Amino acid sequence: MVGVLVVGAGIAGLTTALSLHAVGWREVRVIDAAVRLRPVGAGLNVLPNAVRELDALGLLEELSRVSVSTAELRYYHRGGDLILREPRGAEAGYRWPQLSIHRGPLQAVLLDAVRARLGAGAVTTGLRVVDLDRRADGRWRVVTAGPSGAREVWETDVLIGADGIRSAVRELLHPDHPGPRRRMGLPIYRGTADRAPFSGGRTMLVGGDEERKAVVYPLTAAAPGGAAVVNWAVVAPTPRDAEGIVDWNQPVPASVFVDQLAGWRFADVDVVDLIRGSDQVLEYPMADIDPLDSWSVGTATLVGDAAHAMVPMGSNGATQSVLDARAMAHHLAAAADDPAAALIAYDRLRRPAVTRIQRANREYGPEAVVNLAHRAAPGGFDEQSPPFSRRELRELIDGYAEICGFDVAAVNAGTPFGSTTG
Repeated sequence: MVGVLVVGAGIAGLTTALSLHAVGWREVRVIDAAVRLRPVGAGLNVLPNAVRELDALGLLEELSRVSVSTAELRYYHRGGDLILREPRGAEAGYRWPQLSIHRGPLQAVLLDAVRARLGAGAVTTGLRVVDLDRRADGRWRVVTAGPSGAREVWETDVLIGADGIRSAVRELLHPDHPGPRRRMGLPIYRGTADRAPFSGGRTMLVGGDEERKAVVYPLTAAAPGGAAVVNWAVVAPTPRDAEGIVDWNQPVPASVFVDQLAGWRFADVDVVDLIRGSDQVLEYPMADIDPLDSWSVGTATLVGDAAHAMVPMGSNGATQSVLDARAMAHHLAAAADDPAAALIAYDRLRRPAVTRIQRANREYGPEAVVNLAHRAAPGGFDEQSPPFSRRELRELIDGYAEICGFDVAAVNAGTPFGSTTG
């Protein structure tokens, strides 16, 4: 018997475990289907409102050593003309930075903290959830299968599904939900490459046209005279589009899409050269899930991509996962004698807010400014007198920020969820 069983040892699940421990829950266990937790995935961004929460958990110093504090975001036309630039993180007035980081080191920092604070045995790998049922007393009976197929039964007061976009917990709690769906009819390609720092070493570049986009940003600082690890992601139409959702991190040759980007140069980054300098190119489907009517069933709920996987626009996936974890733990602490009521309160706080972000991301989020600029000037433009209103583009970006809760004053007021490392 455990107090809380967290299914999934990714960003959402590990942050959930740390947050629960911080507010006094001691019987917390995390399980994951992977036999071994490895540094998979690609680069991501954690925005200041989520970095604030990780700082409250005592993790900012360590995370800062394995990330870049992004200072600026620039939007470009595919021909290289600068559409717009905006400060980010501390440079935009936040008390906390925006961190650009590879998913692997972020997960490693969280995992090390869970094992240090909750105990070396707090995380068990190689266990898939295959069945669950709610007992008469409200507790949950969870059946898992190991690598050999051997089954194990867990009983828990509270069940947290943090097992990603293809969540087994979500499928069992909400069997009528259709699961992941492809959006925009496009795949997304990702990779990293070593290259000299560009634009001060702390700048994110987003550029393209209405069909294709590239995002480029550093994940590490460079030693003097050395190279930084630079993350890139490309959305582009290919003949593979008709295949629907295939594998989620499938290696493919860059030749599948890279010729479409010929001549793309943002700041001093040649996008094609960067991609061709990568050791590996991975393809992912551009997918999300339809919003759920409820995340919670009794004393079970969902966090992160299991609850609200979204199209990867606006740097919001990891950020919202962290906010979920902190909010859920806060409500469980506030109503420890009635966890079902606590999870209803969590659902009411987080689900409507994140649903708005999911829907905004389906319209390209803030990256829609690239579409608008290309529509106004498909052949390029004079940066000093563009054929569009930069004020209107900023209003679009500000509107997205409002949807996502990025207001500087509100973020800087501090965490509403408590500031203890447990």
